[in-house]
Amino acid sequence: MSTSQKVVVITGASQGIGAELVSAFRKLDYRIVATARSVKPSDDPDIVTIAGDIADPATAQRVISEAVARFGRVDTLVNNAGIFLAKPFTHYTAEDYAAAIGVNVSGFFYITQLAVAEMEKQASGHVVTITTSLTDQAIEGVPSVLASLTKGGLNTATKSLAIEYAKKGIRANAVSPGIIKSPMHAGDNHAALGALHPMGRMGEMSDVAGAVLYLDSAPFVTGEILHVDGGQSAGH
Repeated sequence: MSTSQKVVVITGASQGIGAELVSAFRKLDYRIVATARSVKPSDDPDIVTIAGDIADPATAQRVISEAVARFGRVDTLVNNAGIFLAKPFTHYTAEDYAAAIGVNVSGFFYITQLAVAEMEKQASGHVVTITTSLTDQAIEGVPSVLASLTKGGLNTATKSLAIEYAKKGIRANAVSPGIIKSPMHAGDNHAALGALHPMGRMGEMSDVAGAVLYLDSAPFVTGEILHVDGGQSAGH
């Protein structure tokens, strides 16, 4: 088993930004472990896919164990899996709350804990988490309390991880996107969603992937919350 190639684990990898990340890292010759509820098998021997619920600690265990068994290491973890539920605060249900906490928080916690344990063995590694610029600037008409509650916590956890592991060779950063043109947004909404950004347009999935790749290639950057949001976080 060769361990010369870097290995990245990507959650929420079946579509949208996750699939874009798989493609971007593969072009850089990374070996990839991709996971999502409905991820399909890959014909590429350097891409391992694992279907499962990232909120379940057993899924996290399978993903990291398979990464080590197949490729010998974990260099980068991209916590991309997440859900966004836009409802008025008083309309959220107990099921909505459980789903957001499960995917956005538990889905970060279990797999990051296991990945960092592997990174400690090699005294190097990088955790990148996808959050949202709504945690910095709420937008009138875009109800986002559950997103802010969960993703805001991930921003602060990212900084805490960065400090805890700074001297151990492990970095932690986050990418905080605005509204990105992905399959979750119908085309007839793009103009209205684009207008919510100071730049007047939505972001592209490649913008987020490019930010993740930058952070992964920047060895002196840790604890950074990199906004890819057309100016949203700066103000309105």
